[in-house]
Amino acid sequence: MTAQSAAQLANVSRAAALLRAGELVAFPTETVYGLGADARNAQAIAKIFTAKGRPADHPLIVHLPDVSHLERWAVEIPAAAAKLAAAFWPGPLTLILKRHAAVLDAVTGGQDTVGLRVPNHPVALQVLREFDGGVAAPSANRFGHVSPTTAAHVREELGDAVAMILDGGPCAVGIESTILDLSGAAPRILRPGMLDADAIGAVLGGLPEFGGQQNAPRVSGSLEAHYAPRTPLQLVATADLAATAGRALAAGRRIAVLAARPLALDHQNLAWRPASADPAQFAHDLYARLRELDAMGCDAILVAAPPADEAWRAVADRLRRASAGSK
Repeated sequence: MTAQSAAQLANVSRAAALLRAGELVAFPTETVYGLGADARNAQAIAKIFTAKGRPADHPLIVHLPDVSHLERWAVEIPAAAAKLAAAFWPGPLTLILKRHAAVLDAVTGGQDTVGLRVPNHPVALQVLREFDGGVAAPSANRFGHVSPTTAAHVREELGDAVAMILDGGPCAVGIESTILDLSGAAPRILRPGMLDADAIGAVLGGLPEFGGQQNAPRVSGSLEAHYAPRTPLQLVATADLAATAGRALAAGRRIAVLAARPLALDHQNLAWRPASADPAQFAHDLYARLRELDAMGCDAILVAAPPADEAWRAVADRLRRASAGSK
């Protein structure tokens, strides 16, 4: 065993021990970094809400070591859940199912459903297997702010509120999991992610519906204002980007721009960062870019609006909520 692998095993063992002791542990997943606590421990769960400043009725997602743990957390599990788990777990898919009676109200926001997933990151899986239980883990940042995709982001934002931060490198996907509700009459995507409706529909034999109905479960990331930088963010059509930036610069404002190409403007108060034309790469880069632009101290962040097609649905969702949350 190399010194590096021995250190990693020691870190995993320490993380699992801290979780058992009711402490908070931040760990990487393929989507974003999670702020983990023992999902059976009410006092530990309370620490998540305190550290994040999270509303008490906002439910948490429970991360499992593998699909064999599903029946400890859910009941009335439909056949569709088993099919989807076989196809996409470990992976960026959260299933909303009827909760087991033993699940804490603090985890579900008092609802009769619970969100469950198996993350696809070696460090997360090692911790979950060592812990041998469910870990509630929302994104490891202050509530409503830009989600973290590196350990440094977690340290910058939460610092000493976390007993341990496991560094697993940058997250591979970069935005949160797709949330699919299987607790109602028909499968329904309540939060889009990079696992899209076509992939889910291929397993189910039909496309899921989109959006929450009146009685749909509340889920993470579903508030209108979310994922927001502190600097006001504005979505602008690509064709209008130069004119919008020009007006702001003429008014003496400092502007940061996230777009595929630099603007044909040369101004000391204008900063530009490139955005990928590929939706998966854009999603991977998004939160790191927003944090970088947020740190520049500008008066506004202008983001070129993504294309209005299915491949960009999850990115468009995050940008729309970030725009609403930064006003």
